[in-house]
Amino acid sequence: MKKANPTYISICALILAVIALVMCTVCCIGGKYGKKGDFSKKISMVERALMEKPEIIISAMNQYQMQMQEQAMANAQRAIDENINAINNDPNSPVLGNPRGTIVLVEFFDYACGYCHRIFPVIQNILKNNNDVKFVAKELAFVSQASEYAAMAAWAAHEQGKYEAMNAALLENKEPLTKERIDAIAAKIGLDVAKMKASMESDRIRGMMRANNELAEKIRLQGVPMLLLNGKVLQTFDEGVIQAEIERLRKK
Repeated sequence: MKKANPTYISICALILAVIALVMCTVCCIGGKYGKKGDFSKKISMVERALMEKPEIIISAMNQYQMQMQEQAMANAQRAIDENINAINNDPNSPVLGNPRGTIVLVEFFDYACGYCHRIFPVIQNILKNNNDVKFVAKELAFVSQASEYAAMAAWAAHEQGKYEAMNAALLENKEPLTKERIDAIAAKIGLDVAKMKASMESDRIRGMMRANNELAEKIRLQGVPMLLLNGKVLQTFDEGVIQAEIERLRKK
């Protein structure tokens, strides 16, 4: 899945902000000098203004970036709202916690993602301390070549009734994730590895992988992990903040 380059976006924002600033300034000066004003004089005044107050470039860039971020967040939330049933209620997605919980926590993640490993204990504590939370796992192939194999192995483990154990083992793994390492993890938790591999080749599991990746594209997901709480993006991975949000929803 393609990911946006933040540096490229920042450079584009700066260029566009400066162009907009120059055009606006020239237009304003044009009003003062009239249609027959000396254009070179106008440019000179623009240059002088920018030299005397370079902070206006930074201000314009920051304002532009804020506008773009707000628009991107609004577009992403709209896409989430349009696909909320597939996000919260897909029967193929593994569910932990309370399957009938009124508070739904969804995580889009990748088994090869370091931050996904770091947030795993947070998710565990949230589920331990809140018996009304339904946790929906959305595995993605986002980070490495082993990502897809790991996701499909977890779904195959689900078919053997060992998803929770496989999910935990993959996210607690400290070694580089390879197919061989995933197979070893599966064997260690008691999976029938041959059966797991056969399941991974099924149309059903391949379809699940494709559906998750397509869903991530639809909601404009730019990175993992991504957490949604009752359909709203959580802008934090702090356990205390997440717990506070859950309690706020519980009071509504």
